[in-house]
Amino acid sequence: MRKSLLALLLLAAGGLAQAEVQLKAGHPENYTVVKGDTLWDISGRFLSQPWKWPELWHVNPQIQNPHLIYPGDTLSLTYVDGQPRLVLNRGESRGTIKLSPQVRSTPMAEAIPTIPLEVINAFLFNNRIVNSDADFTGAPYVLAGGGESVVMGAGQKVYARGVFADQQPAYGIFRQGKSYKDPITNEFLGINANVIGNAEVLSSEGDVTTLGLTRTNEEVRLGDRFFPTDERAVNSTFMPREPASQVNGLIIDVPRGVNQIGLMDVVTINKGQRDGLAEGSVLAIMKTGETVRDRVTGQQVKVPDERGGLLMVFRTFDKISYGLVLTASRDLALMDKVTNP
Repeated sequence: MRKSLLALLLLAAGGLAQAEVQLKAGHPENYTVVKGDTLWDISGRFLSQPWKWPELWHVNPQIQNPHLIYPGDTLSLTYVDGQPRLVLNRGESRGTIKLSPQVRSTPMAEAIPTIPLEVINAFLFNNRIVNSDADFTGAPYVLAGGGESVVMGAGQKVYARGVFADQQPAYGIFRQGKSYKDPITNEFLGINANVIGNAEVLSSEGDVTTLGLTRTNEEVRLGDRFFPTDERAVNSTFMPREPASQVNGLIIDVPRGVNQIGLMDVVTINKGQRDGLAEGSVLAIMKTGETVRDRVTGQQVKVPDERGGLLMVFRTFDKISYGLVLTASRDLALMDKVTNP
């Protein structure tokens, strides 16, 4: 009896482990990577839930040096102890390597990205969320341009007023964008600051500092603000995964300024690092169910929310995150909900 019960428990445990990775109906047995592929697209060929690809590629816990995927690589689906596993074939001279989405010494630029980087590059480099209005208005600002100019460009000098940090020669130049408040709690979430260019400190006299403009995306104007250059490492390879904790948020903005949201659009959500989100967090987008009139009883009844798509968070701040819409089965809009997938 004990042996029978143990066998049933082992079968049940094996079934639960298998259920974590659901292979997509009609999935290929082999696939050759081509230029332009993304890891998300490739995972979607094999899995019903593409964000679970680490489970498929990390089934061997002894992998110490996982690898990225490159054009020309062939992926083969195999089973080990009843579990699906992807292996990577690079020809006889290079052997077969078990897959895992991490970093190796081969140049990163050649690797297949997780999501299309050209869509999100501007948000990786040219946007910053400033946590408070005081932080923004307290930053040094452009006082005047050389030769009394009111608009300036790369190669010119500008004069700024405010406190510049010691031993900090490089600064980004930012212009105030939208201010965000939580639509539910009315909490101030931050200010979107748009990068205008870069400058380096040349000299100071009293509270006036002279800077040289080293790069500009557009004309620098009087009143633009200076913040220390962001030295963070820009991540180009993301680990798709479910959030570690429960997330219930909203899409509060589409930075490109439209109300209707579709595939490969970048959105701003009212949840961030403090809510457990990290780069690579995958969230389901839920369309709020409409309220309809019950013609039998005359009551107003709300129909259930419906899943409308998936997004992946690619940049996080304390209270806000940017996400990229990776699937959209219907029209999406501001104030749609985001939650665990």
